[in-house]
Amino acid sequence: MTGTVLVTGGSGFVGAHCILQLLAAGWQVRTTVRSLEREPAVRAMLVAGGAASTDALRFAAADLMSDAGWPAAVAGCDHVLHVASPFPISVPRHEDELIRPAREGALRVLKASRDAGVKRVVLTSSFAAVGYGVEPAGPVFTESDWTNPDAPGIGAYVKSKTLAERAAWDFMAREGGAMELATVNPVLVLGPVIAPDFSSSIQVVQRLLAGSVPGVPRLSFGVVDVRDVADLHLRAMTHPDARGERFLAVAGDFVSMSAIAALLRERLGDAARKVPTRVLPDWLVRLASVFDSSLRQIVPELGRARNASHAKATSILGWQPRSNEDSVIATAESLLRLGLIR
Repeated sequence: MTGTVLVTGGSGFVGAHCILQLLAAGWQVRTTVRSLEREPAVRAMLVAGGAASTDALRFAAADLMSDAGWPAAVAGCDHVLHVASPFPISVPRHEDELIRPAREGALRVLKASRDAGVKRVVLTSSFAAVGYGVEPAGPVFTESDWTNPDAPGIGAYVKSKTLAERAAWDFMAREGGAMELATVNPVLVLGPVIAPDFSSSIQVVQRLLAGSVPGVPRLSFGVVDVRDVADLHLRAMTHPDARGERFLAVAGDFVSMSAIAALLRERLGDAARKVPTRVLPDWLVRLASVFDSSLRQIVPELGRARNASHAKATSILGWQPRSNEDSVIATAESLLRLGLIR
């Protein structure tokens, strides 16, 4: 491949894996970081993640909440992968702490990309923008479903991803010009960690292995490997039929936390000795959430089962994700290898 791709948020989990695959495919890559002081650390992380060379990578300073830096970041780029978006561990004090950077950041990137003549932007959205506050139109959630951000119990993160993606499509309809847009909507992203500063999504496995939770809440969620999420971004970036489309990134049926815990114990032996076996009653999780803000986001999901389909990504783009089990074990093994379980 030839051409230049901008990846926003290259120091993040998904962004870094996108860069790795772009470099391996021969693209010239530019990535944004909030401070250029991060460049050495990001290059080292990519090398640790398997990059043969980072010579084709350049850096630009830009922040989702400022116009400064974006015109220079997108100048000369053929494509943009807009991956950067806040993903908190705990509930923010005010929902606008997530909504504003997600929505305004997406619009800044789209405007700058349009003005620079970018061919296509791929926006990293989320299943959060698909499957909350509504029932699926069919037997499982698909790309035709949209979260209702005004439904009772919708948290700040879910609302931020929904409003940001809606704003992106609205912008394209009104002001997008010749530029094209596609979105990738992942469920919980697991897979190999390549740096100690890992994504919030990885905490599901990290906390189980560390035994830092007294038991397993009655939660179920979709799982997808970060390598497959990156692969889907690249396919959505170049495939002619991806224009104007959303693509769910989900490996298979949603899986319970108790099943993940059982898998870790079965496959990792003594390394999983701290993984809890007890299933926590819902009332206890609700009580604990009063004192632990990181639990408040999961309370509405207790006992709730959802499923989503990757049929569209497979049929249009030829995407074939790894299994849930492979993603979970790859996550755990990378955490153990990096010494991140104590």
